[in-house]
Amino acid sequence: MTSTNPVHTAGNAVPPLGGELEGLFEDLAAVHDVGVDQILSGLRHIALNRHTVDRTQTLIAVLAGGADSLNIVALIGQIIARLADADTNPALHTLPLDQQKQARREGQNTAHWHTDPDLAQTASETSAAITGN
Repeated sequence: MTSTNPVHTAGNAVPPLGGELEGLFEDLAAVHDVGVDQILSGLRHIALNRHTVDRTQTLIAVLAGGADSLNIVALIGQIIARLADADTNPALHTLPLDQQKQARREGQNTAHWHTDPDLAQTASETSAAITGN
């Protein structure tokens, strides 16, 4: 079936990342951690590949706009809380107890704010705008 909107042509190729976005990828890659590198690779894949309208809407929701904290931003907040807690990150056992408590509290604050529905609202609205809802 021939499309009335032939977007899969050379003139409609997905453009390269702009300088600012490419710079962010490069700066974050400097961490030299396998986990961070895998995250960056996945995000680069998402940014540079062709997607359908439906897939685009879904990706936006999954990245930051999913309701009930069902999105990557919320997941990152939960992981930060885990990393900041000496009960789940033995590396922090070497810190003084008051510093461990402060790190745990700040990690919990991070998780709270990253799962706040207001944070996901704009990405959710972006996703809905694509579907026309």
